Amino acid sequence: MGIQLTKGERLNLSKAAPDLKHVAIGLGWDVSQVGPSYDIDASVFMLGAAGKIIHEKYFVFYNNLKSLDGSLRHSGDNRTGQGEDDDETIYVDLTKVKIAIEQIVFVVTIHEGLEKNQNFSQVKNAFIRLYNQETGVELARYDLKEAFSQETALEFGRLYRKDLEWRFRAVGEGYKAGLQSFVDRYFVETKQEEKKVDSSVLTHQKETQQQPIDITKKADISLLKAKVDICLKKKGIDDILARVALVLDISGSMSHQYSSGAVQAFLERIVPVASRLDDDATLDVWFFGSTFKRTSSVTETNVDGYITKEAGEMKRALLVFKMPSLMLELGGGNNESLVIKDVIKKYTQEKPSKLPAFIVFLSDGGVTNEPEIQKFIVDAAKYPIFWQFVGLAGFNYGILERLDSMGGRLVDNANFFHLDDLGKITDEQLYERLLNEFPAWIKQARLKGILK
Repeated sequence: MGIQLTKGERLNLSKAAPDLKHVAIGLGWDVSQVGPSYDIDASVFMLGAAGKIIHEKYFVFYNNLKSLDGSLRHSGDNRTGQGEDDDETIYVDLTKVKIAIEQIVFVVTIHEGLEKNQNFSQVKNAFIRLYNQETGVELARYDLKEAFSQETALEFGRLYRKDLEWRFRAVGEGYKAGLQSFVDRYFVETKQEEKKVDSSVLTHQKETQQQPIDITKKADISLLKAKVDICLKKKGIDDILARVALVLDISGSMSHQYSSGAVQAFLERIVPVASRLDDDATLDVWFFGSTFKRTSSVTETNVDGYITKEAGEMKRALLVFKMPSLMLELGGGNNESLVIKDVIKKYTQEKPSKLPAFIVFLSDGGVTNEPEIQKFIVDAAKYPIFWQFVGLAGFNYGILERLDSMGGRLVDNANFFHLDDLGKITDEQLYERLLNEFPAWIKQARLKGILK
């Protein structure tokens, strides 16, 4: 018998079975219901670096039993789910998996579950197990013992590459959704080939409505956390703990972004990132102009009205200068290097930690003292700190737009993207951009010994 895994536990397959080439993934379940029979299906999504299937033929299910590269094969649909053995099996030749594939996700859904009012509360003894296809020796097994009272879809587990090794994670996450919702999540239509997953082969079709950010409305933090969670899972870093910080430009040119509510709206979307990633679910905050100031940390409990409170919009400042008083206190210009130096100081000298620090740095441009900025970013590459610079409705970002060509660093520790208007993108698009290069940095930082 193989290693018994619990929910969330991981196994390094490459170390547990160094010569493993052909692995079989058996999935099983028993149904104990009265009424219409349950039709349960196993499906597989083979995902690339962006957390999406790179071609429709890497979505393997009952109407497509083999992946495009020939590395993965589905045993076919078992409509009864009866018996003690595996109900459906996925066979994977690890030597043939296309190098662009980074994760292989195993999903089990109830066919027409929502329409028939069926869910996994009537499904017992569900499991996923991995065994050596050539020898039959079981390597690992995960029994899903959780109670799923409303869920119609479950992610049993996933294979993934890390540091050139194959690993397995026991997931056990339930969803009140059909197979189409996973297709919506993992499929990207390519304009060149105009390829689409044929929805007619699926029973339930769910359209995901993604609305642009409304900077005038209070954000739903619970909903945003769910969106962050989806993004982290797509990128394979949902197990990461980090210290999260936000640095906010409060120079004179940012006045409109503060008064319009854009900065508060941006803050409300970073708090869920801290809730999900940060070791104590707290967001550290800096404001900077000609100088800088550390302000009180933000959590879900004090995020409402934070910008108004901390920026201290006094009557005179608001009516005469049309800007928050903190803008007056810190000066109307930009000096990014001072605040960058202070962030480094906090996380390397005052509060050193083995955890990575994820720094979101918001500015509308007008960057000054580029040589010092470059010096601090280059020097900081040896520390577990990643810088995500965000340009908002500005210009003249200078060195920030040339981060990818900045040499002399142990690892690439910074990224930049620009938004013309926060109100013209969706939350999903914002999180995709915010977390785009963080996973790659984690990998490189571990290889270089910066992170353990």
